[in-house]
Amino acid sequence: MLSEFLLAEMTRLGTQDALPLHRQLYEALRRAMLDGKLAAGERLPSSRDLAQDLDLSRNTVVAAINQLSVEGYLASRVGSGTYVNDHVPRVNHRAARGAPGQVPHLQAARLSQRGDALAHRFSAQSLEVQPFTPGIADFSAFPLALWQRLQNKHWRMTYPDMLDYNTSGGYAPLRRAIADYLRVFRSVQLDADQVIVTTGTQQSLELCARLLADHGDTVWVEDPAYWGAMKAFIATGLTVHPVATDDEGIHPREADDAQPPKLIYVTPSHQYPTGAVMTLARRQQLLATARQHGAWVLEDDYDSEYRFSGPPISSLEGLDADGRVLYMGTFSKVLYPGLKLGYLVVPKGLIEAFRQAHYDLHRPGHMPTQAALAEFIEMGHFASSLRRARQTYAERRQCLLEALRPVLGDGPDAPRISGAEQGLHLCLRLPARTDDQAIAHRLAQQGLIVRPLSAYCLRRTDLRGLVIGYGYATLGEIARCGPMVTAAVQRALPG
Repeated sequence: MLSEFLLAEMTRLGTQDALPLHRQLYEALRRAMLDGKLAAGERLPSSRDLAQDLDLSRNTVVAAINQLSVEGYLASRVGSGTYVNDHVPRVNHRAARGAPGQVPHLQAARLSQRGDALAHRFSAQSLEVQPFTPGIADFSAFPLALWQRLQNKHWRMTYPDMLDYNTSGGYAPLRRAIADYLRVFRSVQLDADQVIVTTGTQQSLELCARLLADHGDTVWVEDPAYWGAMKAFIATGLTVHPVATDDEGIHPREADDAQPPKLIYVTPSHQYPTGAVMTLARRQQLLATARQHGAWVLEDDYDSEYRFSGPPISSLEGLDADGRVLYMGTFSKVLYPGLKLGYLVVPKGLIEAFRQAHYDLHRPGHMPTQAALAEFIEMGHFASSLRRARQTYAERRQCLLEALRPVLGDGPDAPRISGAEQGLHLCLRLPARTDDQAIAHRLAQQGLIVRPLSAYCLRRTDLRGLVIGYGYATLGEIARCGPMVTAAVQRALPG
């Protein structure tokens, strides 16, 4: 009987999904129609009869029937009753799932080659927020109450045009504040008009790839590589050519010149993941190479805000005399990731094209949030937040270095640290024969996430190590988890 089927389905739904009664009845009736227990054109029992049979209130029954009618499953006929719509499809769930031992005859869902690469290569799914996860900042100290006041202020003052899409590349006071900051602290040569406010580095990379290269063009990327950049280039149909890095940054060789680039993507301030800082000589060489090939250089100034030893490293863009460098950064590491605001500095000849494309492709908005951020910077809160963060991260960095000291050595093949002078992660470099993926897996079983250096490599097979973040780790967590890493590495080192 229909009522018995409905009661069984409702019991199952209430147990598994804790749905409200009217939604349970809706799902049960829908399943009865799709399974053929209620055939097309069949009359439904009255709401009064259903309520009595199922021991439900009539309002509950009416709510479920009304929803099914709105969605086209049921049709009411005046003076006659409610009927199953003639066009309701039949779904044989047993056949679709397959009887025991049978293989269902279903068309497998297939991704494109690009979709497959995006879904299964360079995945960030394992980058949960845990103490040593690289690339994660500690946003718990962010002045949330102050930020809420600024946001509320600008929502109250909002004019109609602040609620519309923006065609000028971003809120003008925010672009001016970004330009002032970059001129003073990063030696970037720019006017405020050259700043495009984006949702972060990923969107900046996508814009550059779409506007400066065609499908199939070659982009040089550092090897090992930042997975986020790889995703952006794969999504835009570019051909990725890995160029090996060393302790001075990206190092193009003669063989690389055989694959001339349209774009060159680099993280010169703190190479991700090795942490190498590109030397002045290597920067000049890279700019000369870009000039030779007529290529654009995409400078991702990753982690530039956090330098703990030595003078700040100026931007690559500040050395560019040819207008070939596009500079990008984000506020995610200084403020909080969910803010989703970054910036792209483009050469003057590209301003209008980038503004127009940004508008056409992304319909940028969030002007009240941009206004709040502009005031946050102008009032000095950004600078003070950055100072506090630097001090906090410097203490955590030092604590992690002390925890890893027992495993370090002096020999040419001994474990060593790279990238500790700057940023929110360091790289524990290991001998080439070490199985860094096995070490990372063993630590994951203990509840600790680090990333094997080899997982970032595109073509290289000579790099082994652990990429260890300390941005989200408290001093207590570092003191507890650091020895776990040291012990796992000591057990795995080749004899």
